[in-house]
Amino acid sequence: MDALAPLIASAIVAGTPLMLAGLGLLMNERSGVINLGSEGMMLMGAISAFATTLGTGSFFLGFVAGAVVAMLMSGFFAWLTIWLGANQVATGLALSLFGVGASAYVGLPYAGESLLPQSFALPLLKDIPIVGQAFFSHHPMVYGSLLLCAAITWFLGRTRSGLVLRAVGESPSSAHSLGYNVRVIRLAAVLFGGICCGLAGAFMSLVYTPLWVEGMVAGRGWIALALVAFATWRPVRVLMGAYLFGGITILTYHMQALGVPIASQLLSMLPYIATIVVLVLISRNAGWIRLNMPASLGKHFNPNS
Repeated sequence: MDALAPLIASAIVAGTPLMLAGLGLLMNERSGVINLGSEGMMLMGAISAFATTLGTGSFFLGFVAGAVVAMLMSGFFAWLTIWLGANQVATGLALSLFGVGASAYVGLPYAGESLLPQSFALPLLKDIPIVGQAFFSHHPMVYGSLLLCAAITWFLGRTRSGLVLRAVGESPSSAHSLGYNVRVIRLAAVLFGGICCGLAGAFMSLVYTPLWVEGMVAGRGWIALALVAFATWRPVRVLMGAYLFGGITILTYHMQALGVPIASQLLSMLPYIATIVVLVLISRNAGWIRLNMPASLGKHFNPNS
């Protein structure tokens, strides 16, 4: 039982950046836009946040910088795809490749630098045996991500604005005929997605591992994209999937520490193998996927559309 609490706590922390990015991408896709640039935005958010915090000493400003840089990247993506009509898939891939390269270049002076880890805990609740360490000793961004999930669930399911956003994703022509500005609504969704990816990257470099290493996001942007499909475009399922994948990641580390007789390279592959297996399983029922996928989003993958 003594080992269970830190294992749960580590899984929650590992799942937080996946949830933040996944929630942002879910809002993108609910509006009918798919942005494959999440990996690049997370990396640029990570290096921007780390450099800002190292220079100013303020973790808050670091998170702001990460969010702003990724938002600007998503805004450029929106301009190319929504206003100029560029292909969303190709533009998103280009954005991701740009972010990978640019973050490596910008991060050269910061290689080997690190930040002092922060410690947080909720008063009184932290002293509860096992539960306190597992659930009530986290960075505020962990609890912020939970509130964000609840807010998006309420927004999409209980508000008129959420209904409009879903309508834009399902039938943009119908939304336009009712007087809604489809471009502006999609722009807002894309910018929100960029902010979430930037915060996810900032969390990686400021909280999860408070240092800068080239490519430190390590494919989590792609996992977040897969997570949205795994969750069938529902926020609560994004939360559950993020913690599941985070738990698998932490489990591989513990297995290596315990000396499990499996090659460390194979253990490192487990989170990505799990992602592929889940996608294969949910893709077996194409009708179920089409039922849950925003209608206009499916056109990007339909060669006959």
